Amino acid sequence: MLITELKSKEEILSLAGDKAFIINCLGCKEIYFPEKEAKELQKELSDAGKVTGILTTDYICNPDNMKLRLQAHLEQIEEADTVLVFSCGVGVQTVAEFLEDKKVCAACDTIRLPGFQGVTPTEVDCGQCGECYLNLTGGICPITACSKSLVNGPCGGTKDGKCEVDPSMECGWERIYRRLEKLGRLDVLRFPTQMHDFSTDEVTKECKES
Repeated sequence: MLITELKSKEEILSLAGDKAFIINCLGCKEIYFPEKEAKELQKELSDAGKVTGILTTDYICNPDNMKLRLQAHLEQIEEADTVLVFSCGVGVQTVAEFLEDKKVCAACDTIRLPGFQGVTPTEVDCGQCGECYLNLTGGICPITACSKSLVNGPCGGTKDGKCEVDPSMECGWERIYRRLEKLGRLDVLRFPTQMHDFSTDEVTKECKES
């Protein structure tokens, strides 16, 4: 199982920018989603005139379902500076794959809990590591897209764009670079890497308590 927690209000407002299109996922019941808190924050954004549209659906991790849903809102998405996704990391990455030319951001952090993790019809994975990095890496997770889960850039072992650990796998950090370049956001990589706060991970908490 897993739960999603809203990022801080200040961070979400900053991510939204002047105009945001919002996507809510009310999918698998194995996921706890802070629906009430999300609605309150989204109403505040809407009242301030910062929302071009809101799409609330289930299982946004299903590519076929998500593609059809997004097509009905393309004009609203085009008007937005940012697509703000309230879901687990799998949902955010699924949306980012479809909207390669749009800044897609996670409004939630995903935290793992023991038990059944659910099944998604996509190869996209979420490490459920607490503090989500997707907003810094163009909607591509460095924890799961990189065989070594590096959060500070490529290891240097890449050859022809392929991972040295698994040659059949694209280097996650090359994918991240290409996505940020396409979005005109390479400046993100010029700043010191944000240290990952593993204290938010439930596994870390369990180790500390044992």
